[in-house]
Amino acid sequence: MTAIGWLQAVVFFLIVLVLTKPIGLYMVRVFEGGRTWFSPVLRPVESLIYRLTGVREDEEMPWYAYALSMLAFSVIGLVYLYVLLRTQKWLPFNPQHFDNMTPDLAWNTAVSFLTNTNWQFYSGESTMSYLSQMAGLAWHNFVSAAVGIAIAVAIVRGLVRTNVKTLGNFWVDLTRCSLYILLPISIVVGLFLVSQGVPQNFHAYQDAKSIEGFAQSITGGPMGSQEVIKELGTNGGGFVNANSASPNENPNPLTNLVEMVLIFCLGAGLTYMYGRMVKDTRQGWAIFTAMAIIFFVGFTTAYWAESAGNPIVHHLGAAGGNLEGKECRFGVSASALFATVTTDTSCGAVNSMHDSFMPLGGLVPLVNMQLGEIIFGGVGSGLYGMIVFVVLTVFIAGLMVGRTPEYLGKKIERREVQFAILAVLVTPVLCLVPTAIAAIVPAGTATLNNAGPHGFSEILYAFTSTNANNGSAFAGLGPNVFYNLMTGLNMVFGRFTVAIPALALAGALAGKKAVPESVGTFTTHSPIFVALLIGVIVIVGALTFLPADALGPIVEHLFVLQGKTF
Repeated sequence: MTAIGWLQAVVFFLIVLVLTKPIGLYMVRVFEGGRTWFSPVLRPVESLIYRLTGVREDEEMPWYAYALSMLAFSVIGLVYLYVLLRTQKWLPFNPQHFDNMTPDLAWNTAVSFLTNTNWQFYSGESTMSYLSQMAGLAWHNFVSAAVGIAIAVAIVRGLVRTNVKTLGNFWVDLTRCSLYILLPISIVVGLFLVSQGVPQNFHAYQDAKSIEGFAQSITGGPMGSQEVIKELGTNGGGFVNANSASPNENPNPLTNLVEMVLIFCLGAGLTYMYGRMVKDTRQGWAIFTAMAIIFFVGFTTAYWAESAGNPIVHHLGAAGGNLEGKECRFGVSASALFATVTTDTSCGAVNSMHDSFMPLGGLVPLVNMQLGEIIFGGVGSGLYGMIVFVVLTVFIAGLMVGRTPEYLGKKIERREVQFAILAVLVTPVLCLVPTAIAAIVPAGTATLNNAGPHGFSEILYAFTSTNANNGSAFAGLGPNVFYNLMTGLNMVFGRFTVAIPALALAGALAGKKAVPESVGTFTTHSPIFVALLIGVIVIVGALTFLPADALGPIVEHLFVLQGKTF
């Protein structure tokens, strides 16, 4: 661990902190229908979209209508992408003449990008036509991110409103998020990435000869436009298989910093938006603080583990930390930071191979996802996942002091707690049960790259990542029909069985009347509350996942100390 490594992390976080308030204020203006810098250009486009689709922007929906609209949009998007991937061979913008995807892989990929997971059981540069990359994957990168943010905004409205049954209009929220937030940032930062060397063209791959005389195929294509939205929308699916470890997608340390800021900025901004919308910015900063503390604990652990390196190699006189699977232009610190950032959110982009991390270094991305992607999180899903934990924390605090719990002037009663518990239980069930099945059936172990606890970690990581809608992988698990189908189902349930109970929770809270504060009201923006919130998050994660983690990364770490690897 070095001063430069820590400085990188501090500078990164300070940039995110500076951006949090302005982004949050801008989001409030967008979702409350206020005028923005882009209104003169984009407002006519927005109005045209409503006219063409028959949407009445002043018509609001109850929570179940909001959820049904979200599900209908998702089904249409799934079918659209599946058909595109199954027919790309006969469609334009396919200079490499790639074949159609197989049915099971097309299903897995379509579900993956629909759910903002971007899990990839294929190499993009040898599988996807340019049309599939642009009109399929990049389009889903925009709308799946917008769906997550729209759900978060609807849930915040449920906390704010009293004695009403509506949470807003899904189609309006989706449109405004795409037009006013995701598109402008993507255009500006996309041009920056292209200026740094990220390709943006329609050329066929270029053949070249290396200095050593070997033949090379240089990947091209519309890469810059997809790179920016995959990070901003916390999608993570790379244009090429190496993802952000590729110099085409991530050319230098400056682009590496910008991509990490993109991954965190909207999730951080949503916390300030939350505080403004509930008319108490201290509530938003309390959530931000809890997220920041867990982030730094995770980064510190990963950085320490990777800097310490492999004790087996150290016996041979090697030093400098664990450099296996890492890009030399980033090194240990920036790789550990990127791995922490991308799994704190539902991004899943990687600039190093998590399969090559030390056992405890690889444990950090795993635990980040097991906590439910709530550490700034996927755009939208991080905030509403954290709100679910806030409700549980308030409930537990109420039990501790012996009074009915309240949050933002509303009583938290049995119905609300049931919805919150349902959302929290989804992650462990859908991670651990499929992992157990895959670990004992031949199809589940047939494509493992490693034996022993590391092989188990590969399986556990796959189902944790797909359920958390993250999409990163240990990179040691090969695809087959079993995993294509199982991880596809896991992604669907991971997305919607959390979002729907969260919307139901918001609908229940929106219908409640306000309760005035009293001397017994538990303060939900104090350091005590932040500490209690972190405690609830950690305890829930530890109780459910510690046994599985002990069978994987933890026992592997103990074996490494004894000089044995897998």
